[in-house]
Amino acid sequence: MSFQIAVRLPDEMVTYLDRAVAAGEVPSRAALVAVAIEREMRHRAAVRDAAILAEHGAGDDLDDLVTWSASSLDLDR
Repeated sequence: MSFQIAVRLPDEMVTYLDRAVAAGEVPSRAALVAVAIEREMRHRAAVRDAAILAEHGAGDDLDDLVTWSASSLDLDR
């Protein structure tokens, strides 16, 4: 499902959108705006994940197994 919304953008942003569409880089203004919002959503999720990692550390139940494996297995066979 999608919704149509109205947003106000500065002239230079609209010019950028129009140039990208005219150059065939994107199929529409909406497509480029959607890509930008998706990128921002991923960025914010990564920032949240980094904050959680900084607060709680990277440790998990498999760390000991990875350490043992790295020191005990002969991968050159």
